[in-house]
Amino acid sequence: MGENESFWETLIFAHPVCTTWKQEAEGSIYHLASILFVVGFMGGSGFFGLLYVFSLLGLGFLCSSVWAWLDVCAADIFSWNFVLFAICFVQFIYVTYQVRSVAFDREFQELYSALFQPLGISLTVYRKIVLCCDAEVITLEKEHCYAMQGKTPIDKLSLLVSGRIRVTVDGEFLHYIFPLQFLDSPEWDSLRPTEEGIFQVTLTAETDCRYVAWRRKKLYLLFAKHRFISRLFSILIGSDIAEKLYALNDRVHVGQGFRYDIRLPNFYHVALPETPPVQLSHHLQRGSPRRKPMGVTNCGS
Repeated sequence: MGENESFWETLIFAHPVCTTWKQEAEGSIYHLASILFVVGFMGGSGFFGLLYVFSLLGLGFLCSSVWAWLDVCAADIFSWNFVLFAICFVQFIYVTYQVRSVAFDREFQELYSALFQPLGISLTVYRKIVLCCDAEVITLEKEHCYAMQGKTPIDKLSLLVSGRIRVTVDGEFLHYIFPLQFLDSPEWDSLRPTEEGIFQVTLTAETDCRYVAWRRKKLYLLFAKHRFISRLFSILIGSDIAEKLYALNDRVHVGQGFRYDIRLPNFYHVALPETPPVQLSHHLQRGSPRRKPMGVTNCGS
């Protein structure tokens, strides 16, 4: 204990206490460095936040180096500040390289700005999502089918980028799918990773459409590696399904004042005991979309 006490006493009390203070202020370079430090530490997160922080802190350390060299004439102060300036400079170059390497095509950039960026998703995470779909945007020509009722297997998850898709059941119109909506979120949510299924609705392109598609197995592998991405898609898919269900429940009635509550596409075939399924379909005014994978199929074939 005695040795420890002497060490702390030496560390704290070995230096003389300041009895007089400098009357004149330090030069403008010192104050500029302090201002840059204050502003630099107000930076945010993400790539551009890091660029902001490292650029201002680097300039602050550079100003401190100049101040130590010209005003203080202290080699140690100059050395430490210059080393810190060099570290910030290297970090700035590295982050800049990362930003340039995470570049996307126009449609993927617009998709990020519209859907993922408002949720605070970084470009590095978004890059993993884009690579999972092979950075490919698929074209679906007008009046071609994304999925056919009772025929198309559910083997992917797709998101509409542009255009409009019509959803029908037994030839009857249910509703449209618009950009930034999933094409097959109800089908995806209704199946476990090991299960297989087929579409119970037909999805037809009403205009020329563009969409991105994640293959089922590759997407589940991505979820297994990155739990954050799994939670992100769970939120997006859940929100998409909720919007479809609200739209359906507000419009679907089965007579006698009763409202038909639709939860999943296969529930469409469930009718009241006294109401045949064919009669039930005539009461559907609008519905919700369910669809198929990447293959472009002519509806007439």
